This record gives sequence, C-alpha cells and structure tokens, in this order.
Amino acid sequence: MRIQGAVALVTGASSGIGWAVAVQLARAGAQVVAHGRDSARLAELSRLTGAAVVTGDLSDPAAAAAVAKQAGPVDILVNNAGIGWAGRFLDMSGDEVTRLVAVNLTGPIELTRALLPGMLARGTGHLMFVTSIAGRTGVAGEAVYSATKAGLDAFAESLRFELTGTDVQVSVVVPGVVDTPFFDRRGRPYDRRRPRPLPADLVAGAMVRGIAAGRAELYAPRWLRLPVVIRGTMPGVYRRLAARFGGGNDRSI
Repeated sequence: MRIQGAVALVTGASSGIGWAVAVQLARAGAQVVAHGRDSARLAELSRLTGAAVVTGDLSDPAAAAAVAKQAGPVDILVNNAGIGWAGRFLDMSGDEVTRLVAVNLTGPIELTRALLPGMLARGTGHLMFVTSIAGRTGVAGEAVYSATKAGLDAFAESLRFELTGTDVQVSVVVPGVVDTPFFDRRGRPYDRRRPRPLPADLVAGAMVRGIAAGRAELYAPRWLRLPVVIRGTMPGVYRRLAARFGGGNDRSI
C-alpha cells in the first residue's frame, strides 16, 4: 500500500512499538493519528511528528467507537495497543481478566469494525495487528494474555480470508522480546539473557515495510518462525522443551 499521504491511526502510540511505528510512518509520509492514554507523551510525539492526537482507554467498551470518530477516515490502522499480566492464572482477579480481554482483543475488533466500512467504500486500506509469539506457542504464567493474542491472530487471519477480492489488506506482526516498558507494566521484569530484547525501532521498521509491501505476516525476529513450526509439526517435542525451559517469556509492546 502507498504510505505517502495515507492517514494512519496507531493505537498505543505513547510508548514502545506504537511510538516507534508512529515515528516511522510519519517519516514515510503518512498523516499519523496517534492514540494512547498518556496525554503528555502523545503531545511530545505530536511535536516530533506532527501527528494528530486521540486519547482513550480501550478497556472502556465505548472507547473504540469514540476513537474511530475522532480519527475520521483512516487508510492504515495499526492495532498495537495492549497490556500484559504475569503470574498464576488463579491469582488473577476477574477485573484483571476482563481488562486484558477488553484491551487486547475486544478493542481491536471493535476499532476494526468501526473503520473497515470506510476503507471498503474508498477502495483502499490496510489493517495491521500486533500479536505475540505468546499467542502462537503459549507462555507459562501468561495464560490469559496468550489467549487474547491467539484470538487476535485468528481474527486477523479470518478477516483476511473474508476480504479476499477487495483492496483492503490485512497483516499480522508477531514480535518476540522487544525493549519497551511492557515487562515492567505487566508486573514481572524480563530476566533472561537470551533472546536479547530487540529495539522497538527495528520492529517498527519491519512493520512499515510490511505495510508498504502488503505482507500478510511478519515475525520479529525472523527466527521466531522456528518454534511455531516445531509446535505445529512436532507438538510432543515442543511441549517437552517448553516444560523444561519454563514456557519462555513473551514480547513487549
């Protein structure tokens, strides 16, 4: 898709991957609309890129429609906003489960539902979903987070099939460990030596190139395809390895 001159809405743009991809889309000539909850950070991003700013908490059921209305016609939607929670499933409260599902899964679905009709009417558009390796392989201590990302993955794949024959493209980026505040916010720091966290700028660059090329799927880093292939072709081997090494750590948004 042509990025120059396109209107791009990036959710969760006040930090991490969202901030980085908003900056790189602006450099590529897009008119960026930056969404988030941190007004001060969004104002800083606006000064840096010229982005329009939209605030809203996607855990609120009404927020997606409000964000879409404020953003106006959008050509590129980057569904990046997400939150994490680390710990035993039985230690999660019902409110924590509800919030995780609302932000990570319901919010992107509702925002897509609000903006997709305009893309179809104009005959152009790109929907990008930031999922996680946790949604493809599962992660110990992050059952609900993994479930929300798996659901988002399945939604994007199904929507891609549904939109075959239209000029609206759907893509998924599957990050591993990324150097952002995500781990601190989820309540458990990333404490492994390997894999080393990727800079958010590298992930954002791959995303912008993927949008321009119309790629359906991106892994960051690329070797993350390997555990997914092993899980799909040799599930018994994968489960033994995952049990031995604790199920791994996931990405950072």
